[in-house]
Amino acid sequence: MEIVRIILGIVYFLATGILILNGIHRYLTLYRFMKVKDQGIPPAPPTLRQPIVTVQLPIYNERYVAERVIRAVSQLDYPRQLLQIQVLDDSTDDTKDRIFELCQELKAKGINIQYLHRDNRVGFKAGALQAGFMQATGEFVAIFDADFVPPADFLQKTLPYFANPKVGMVQTCWGHINREHSLLTKMLAILLDSHFQVEHVARNRNGYFFNFNGTAGIWRKECIIDAGGWEHDTLTEDLDLSFRAQLKGWQFVYLPNVVCPAELPPEINAIKSQQFRWAKGSMQTARKLLPRIWRSNITLGQKMEATFHLTSYLPTIWALYCSIFVLPAMYLWGYKQTLPIIFVNLLLFALTSVTFYIFFEVTQRGVERSLFKRILNSFLLMAIWMGLSISNSRAIVEGIFNIQSEFKRTPKFRIEKKSDSWEGKKYVEAKDLTVLAELVMVGYLIFTFSFVWKKHDYFLVPFVTAFIFGFGYVALLSLRTRLKKAMATIRAAAFS
Repeated sequence: MEIVRIILGIVYFLATGILILNGIHRYLTLYRFMKVKDQGIPPAPPTLRQPIVTVQLPIYNERYVAERVIRAVSQLDYPRQLLQIQVLDDSTDDTKDRIFELCQELKAKGINIQYLHRDNRVGFKAGALQAGFMQATGEFVAIFDADFVPPADFLQKTLPYFANPKVGMVQTCWGHINREHSLLTKMLAILLDSHFQVEHVARNRNGYFFNFNGTAGIWRKECIIDAGGWEHDTLTEDLDLSFRAQLKGWQFVYLPNVVCPAELPPEINAIKSQQFRWAKGSMQTARKLLPRIWRSNITLGQKMEATFHLTSYLPTIWALYCSIFVLPAMYLWGYKQTLPIIFVNLLLFALTSVTFYIFFEVTQRGVERSLFKRILNSFLLMAIWMGLSISNSRAIVEGIFNIQSEFKRTPKFRIEKKSDSWEGKKYVEAKDLTVLAELVMVGYLIFTFSFVWKKHDYFLVPFVTAFIFGFGYVALLSLRTRLKKAMATIRAAAFS
């Protein structure tokens, strides 16, 4: 029994140590953000010429949103003779027929639009981008995913920054078409806002690496070539290319004032798929590039920030462990013998939970006036983040050990109004097996809660309650999707 106590204690303190370290880093990110947030947007140099621009639209089975993004790009405020549009279509369903006809319609109107269809998905999105890149005529390449609706003045606002020959990429801010659709989309919007409104600003304005987000950005073609082009050995080809380019000395510019509206995933399995890809891809990129980063001649501060950036999902797996460890800790040591653990938990609370609330409270100030609602939303977001931890932990492990898997794109359903629904639509996935583990965790944590309450360890009650809510909410949404999918299948069979 003693050896079990020692092993569990070592792993627990290792987990909490990593979480505390990441909490300190989040405080540091907030400090960096507050230091530069009032500096304003860097002024754009005067534009002396209008270069040829290629716009790439990677698409895979997007019957609901493909037409929207193609029409939006065709209306960009830029001379037609200087604009090349590439529709990079890997679709295997009726999407390819729909957008082929649309491309023919736009081409007849004098728009330089090319429909490029691949019969295979070699390299997935990175493969499609690289295949299109080989035929790109533009000096600059803008990229938009199928769920985005770029504003007409996108090129007018981004191209001037390339007057500086050292600038290799300009990233714009993501907006949210369907932020108010549900509690889930609202929480996801806050999570993404923290990345675009706080982290990107803190990194870019303080001279640290930040990344192209796969869409709503524009590259200098020479920069892509110099960095080695699009590679598909990770699930986050955008993150990979970004760091390779910056290690080559290219500068990136972030424009938080230029907003590209996009559709948030409204369904839990779509969010799981998206988060899984980002978590696994970031760990794959860390595995691939961290040795190169630490061997490079960039500053120590840049190396450390890059390490936190590429391993940002790693605390998820340790938070999951800590939630599981509460019950064994109390059983093995008892209340009096866990005073050191209680002290660590207090430190953990101050450096993780509190900074979590502050971080997302700052993020919401532009859209939510009520302080109470901002704090409540932060609590809900933390709980949902924990609810996704089983799926994300699996992704982290696969990323660390480089276990290969298919690139699963996030399905979109053209949810633009609160009344719009994804139910009964194609692409809804309901095969996610992590829901079983989530339900087991709910039962386990309810038992943990009763044990904690019985032992009068009320300090742990808020943590365990948040875990129960997070796992329970995510599990219920997953079960709801399964039920809706089954009902849609039954209705389709009945009317066939």
